[in-house]
Amino acid sequence: MPYKPNDSLSRHFENHGHDLTRKVEEQLNLVSPNSPNLPIYRDMILTVLRMAQEDHNRWNAKITLQALRELEHAFRTLEQFKGRRKVTVFGSARTPIEHPLYGLARELGAELARSDMMVITGAGGGIMAAAHEGAGRDHSLGFNITLPFEQHANPTVEGTQNLLPFHFFFTRKLFFVKEADALVLCPGGFGTLDEALEVLTLVQTGKSPLVPVVLLDVPGGKFWQGALHFIREQLEENRYILPTDMKLMRLVYSAQEAVEEINQFYSNFHSSRWLKHQFVIRMNHKLNEQALGHLQAEFADLCLNDCFHQHAYAGEEHDEARFSHLTRLAFTFNARDHGRLRELVDYINLSENWAQPATKVQPLTWEPIKVT
Repeated sequence: MPYKPNDSLSRHFENHGHDLTRKVEEQLNLVSPNSPNLPIYRDMILTVLRMAQEDHNRWNAKITLQALRELEHAFRTLEQFKGRRKVTVFGSARTPIEHPLYGLARELGAELARSDMMVITGAGGGIMAAAHEGAGRDHSLGFNITLPFEQHANPTVEGTQNLLPFHFFFTRKLFFVKEADALVLCPGGFGTLDEALEVLTLVQTGKSPLVPVVLLDVPGGKFWQGALHFIREQLEENRYILPTDMKLMRLVYSAQEAVEEINQFYSNFHSSRWLKHQFVIRMNHKLNEQALGHLQAEFADLCLNDCFHQHAYAGEEHDEARFSHLTRLAFTFNARDHGRLRELVDYINLSENWAQPATKVQPLTWEPIKVT
């Protein structure tokens, strides 16, 4: 997401006779000299200073402080797990251990761990406990919510550095999605449905990265089947969503299918980001000429103008040099039809469309898909 300086902050203090911008920059240079993020930190501090100057409400100040502390602590804690693929698993905390769904979630955790992926849950019981139990501590992360009454995390993550407590639900929700390279949703109650619809909304609107969203149920289960029927009959048929929005999620009936869906998504697709007005998909494998020609015709509706361009890393500003070995597929994405974008990703992931295998695949790191 490109950073745009907020010059109005500096002007605000200058108009009030305070030269705070220079003083803040001096202090930041003492703490983190030569950091490319100094302008961002400067605006963060100036924002807090403006809030202090207005000093309207103590409750607002306390909320801001708590949220900032939570964010900083989470960023620092999760740095040790950077570079590892992570899958967020949602489902009912009330699922009993003898229920087939519990066994399925435990198998899912084990399958994800075998694929060297970490399992993120809310650290509670039921589906969350089962997924962590299957994955084991080294492949588990728990994002727990602190409540005023006594509660405990599940045994896999309780008392370990893999458990991260949150005071606010909104910051916790942020990290469920931010850290996820995929999401698996098992049957559950209001909370699970809330997470499912929020994740789909974020991906559909481009406010969250395009990642696999997998709906998992036991063989013969009708939970997600019924939900999808309602979505098609009421949302799609009434044109509240696009028909292609249904492509953003996949229904499967086994842990193996769920993990295969995730692995297939990243077989060629590596990550994506906006570079000015160009949307860039980084790929592990270059597309062959026939496949590229097919893209131009089949997915032309995704481009606002021009067409798809495939090229090597050329030192683009704000792109990351550590991904210099990856091929880029760039186009002027309409930033609207993310279901069609998912179809495009599925196409580039077909091995018959690759020019040749990549010699080296780097650990996955994605950049948020944002409209800028």
